[in-house]
Amino acid sequence: MLREVDPEIATLIQAEERRQASKLRMIASENDVSPAVLEATGSVLTNKYSEGYPGKRYYEGQQVIDQVELLAQDRAKALFGVDHANVQPYSGSPANLAVYLAFLQPGDTVMGMSLPMGGHLTHGWSVSATGKWFRSVQYEVRKETGRVDMDEVRTLAQVERPKVIFCGGTAIPRTIDFPAFADIANEVGALLVADIAHIAGLVAGGAHPSPVGHAPVITTTTHKTLRGPRGAMILTDAAHAKAIDRAVFPGLQGGPHNHTTAAIAVALKEAATPEFREYAHTIVANAQALAEALLERGFDLVSGGTDNHLVLIDLTSKLIGGKPAAQALDRAGIELNYNAVPFDTRKPFDPSGIRLGTPGVTTRGLKPAQMPLIADWMDRAITAHDDEQALDRIAAEVEELLGSL
Repeated sequence: MLREVDPEIATLIQAEERRQASKLRMIASENDVSPAVLEATGSVLTNKYSEGYPGKRYYEGQQVIDQVELLAQDRAKALFGVDHANVQPYSGSPANLAVYLAFLQPGDTVMGMSLPMGGHLTHGWSVSATGKWFRSVQYEVRKETGRVDMDEVRTLAQVERPKVIFCGGTAIPRTIDFPAFADIANEVGALLVADIAHIAGLVAGGAHPSPVGHAPVITTTTHKTLRGPRGAMILTDAAHAKAIDRAVFPGLQGGPHNHTTAAIAVALKEAATPEFREYAHTIVANAQALAEALLERGFDLVSGGTDNHLVLIDLTSKLIGGKPAAQALDRAGIELNYNAVPFDTRKPFDPSGIRLGTPGVTTRGLKPAQMPLIADWMDRAITAHDDEQALDRIAAEVEELLGSL
C-alpha cells in the first residue's frame, strides 16, 4: 500500500531497513524493537484522540484506549515496583520538563550533572529552557577518575540548597549511586529525581541498581535499553503522583499518542520475562568485554571502563577528533556518535570523544566473545580514517558477520 501511495517514502524506508541491517548500530541510545512493538506502533490506535487520563477523558469513544493505557500503567508499576506510572510523555525531555512544572517555580534552583561531564540538556544546561528559566548549579566528575565525587556533590548541595536534584545523564559509564544522592537530597530538603533514560532496561533486568526507594520521582525514555518505542514515562511514589499527572496534562501536553502507549505496554510485558533479564545482563557483559578489548588496543576510556551499557572514549591520544573518527567508523559499518568528554578542550560540534553502547548489537545476538573483533575493527578504522578503501573492507567484514547471525 505505501509503495503505491508514496513510492519515494517507501523506497527510503527500505533503504533505512537495509542500512540498519548491514551496520553495527552502537549508538548508546538506539536499539531494535521487536516485531510486536513495531506492530503496535503502526496500529489504528494512532487514529484516536484521548485528552485526559483513563476514566477522565475529554473525548468520547475511550472504551478501548482506557484499557490500553491502564495496561501500560500497571505493567510499568509492576516491573519497576512503583506506586504510580504516567506513560503519556512524548519523549524524555518533556518528561523532565514535567518535573520542573510540577515542583518548581521559575527562578528556583535546580542541580544536575554538567552536560560536558555526561549530564543531559534538561538537567539545567544553559542552552535549554531548564537553564534559562531556572537557576542551575551543576556538579562534575573528578578529572583523575572520571567519576562523580559524592563528597563534592554534597558540598555543592549544602551551599546552593537546590529544590530539585537530578541524577543520571547521557554519557555516564558507571553505576549511579542512588542511595548517596538520596542522602544528600534529604540533608538539604531537595526532591531527588532519577533520570534513568539510558539504563531503564538494565534496571528492569536487574543489571543495574534501581532508584526506587531512593528517588521519589523517576523519569525515563522507553527505547534505549528498555527496547520499546520512542516515548517516555514518569514513575513516582504516591505522594508525587498527582502533581506529575497535572504537569503532563494539561500542563505540557494535549492528547497522548495512543499507538505509542500500546507499544510501551508491549515492551514492558517483554521486559518482565526471564529472556529480557538475560538480555540486560548480556548488554553489560558485552560492554565490559568491549571496553577491555579497547583498553588492550591503547584506547583511553573515560573512568577506565564501564559498569553498564555505555563506553565513552577520549581520542586525544589517538590524534584524531571525535567527529572525523565517528564519520570514518560509519563508513566502516560501525555506527556511533561523537561526544564531548569531561574537561574537553575542543568545541561541542567537534569534540575529543566518541560514545558507543551495546544494547543494539546485543539485540542482534552478539556475545562477549565477539567484542574483541569489534574493537579490532574500530582500531583499524580509526587508524585508517582517511583511507576509503580500507574502511570499505572493514564494512564488508561487518556486513558478513551480521549476515551470518
